[in-house]
Amino acid sequence: MTRSLTLLFIVAFGTTLSFYLLLSVVPLYAASVGAGGIGAGLATGALMLSTVAAEFVTPRLVTRFGYRVVLIAGILLLGAPSLGLIGSASMTAIFVVCLVRGLGFAITVVVGGSLAASLSPEERRGEGLGLYGVVCNIAGVLGLPLGVWLVAHAGYPTVFMGGALAAMAGLLVIPAMPAREPHAEPAVGMMTGLRNRALLRPSVVFFAIAMAGGIVVTFLPLAVGGATASLVPLALFAQAASATAARWWAGRVGDRHGSSGLLMPSLVVSAVGILMLVAVSNPVVVLLGMVVFGAGFGVAQNASMAIMFERVSRSGYDAVSAIWNLAYDGGFGVGATGYGILAEQTGYPVAFASTALVMLVALIPALRDRSVGRGSTTRETDSTAPDDVGMAACNVDP
Repeated sequence: MTRSLTLLFIVAFGTTLSFYLLLSVVPLYAASVGAGGIGAGLATGALMLSTVAAEFVTPRLVTRFGYRVVLIAGILLLGAPSLGLIGSASMTAIFVVCLVRGLGFAITVVVGGSLAASLSPEERRGEGLGLYGVVCNIAGVLGLPLGVWLVAHAGYPTVFMGGALAAMAGLLVIPAMPAREPHAEPAVGMMTGLRNRALLRPSVVFFAIAMAGGIVVTFLPLAVGGATASLVPLALFAQAASATAARWWAGRVGDRHGSSGLLMPSLVVSAVGILMLVAVSNPVVVLLGMVVFGAGFGVAQNASMAIMFERVSRSGYDAVSAIWNLAYDGGFGVGATGYGILAEQTGYPVAFASTALVMLVALIPALRDRSVGRGSTTRETDSTAPDDVGMAACNVDP
């Protein structure tokens, strides 16, 4: 732990808490103003759509303006717009706020992930990323159930105000944050990183798991229904707590034994957890399913990120962080939007079962990545290899 890493954790905790406080609440708010399940899914989809778009350009913004300026902009875009939801019952206003907050969230997570990797010793990078993940996941542990609980006991305006304050508190420590360190090589561009199959395979696997995460946080409150509404905060807490412990554990194990062997098991465990939600009317099964899914999700978060950072030099950290978050947030958005449409036609249990089956399709790139990882490492880093655009190519901006 260094002073710089501690300051990063303060910012990451506040911005992540802001994000998760509103993540399940805004879909509920959209449904409460008459938008229904489709509107709730589209609200999360709008948030993730703008997040994905901003993640493409954030590495270039950092290269031009530096970490501090870009991070300040991200905090303001994430925190301030939530105040616009106070007193507004318009779906247009909800979508606009979600779009703007998505821009801010993209900036904060891309910069945060890159800094976490840069500030951690290389030989303990997996554990450093795991600790960064613990900080973020603790914010999720608090934010997801707290947002739903506050709506029931204090109303929507309190949650919207809390989301703004949590994010903007990070502005107090930004002046002491480290600036961007100069690199010997040019910074890696997003398109170069996206052409690298060694980075794409773990990100595709994580995309499938993140898709299920977007479904859970958006639709579990609606799927459970009012009869057992008290179950929702507990289930969301169980999922976030399980993910937090699993993410830290995966970092420690990955540093000692390698992270590549953790990715495929995390996918299977996550799919099993989602499949258990078919019994959405059974509170015990729902809780167990959320614990199982959280465990798989947490391991996948750390393993996929660690694998991707291992495959680039330091000049590629911004691009890797952006691609990983692109998979995370793109999966959230696709899951929330697609599931809302599907659930309207089939009902929640069938839609949960379908989601688990779709997730297992990602076993194909997971198996491919594992088989390549067991082979010669030069295959992944040789820019002339036909299967992968490797490390050498990643060090030249397109």
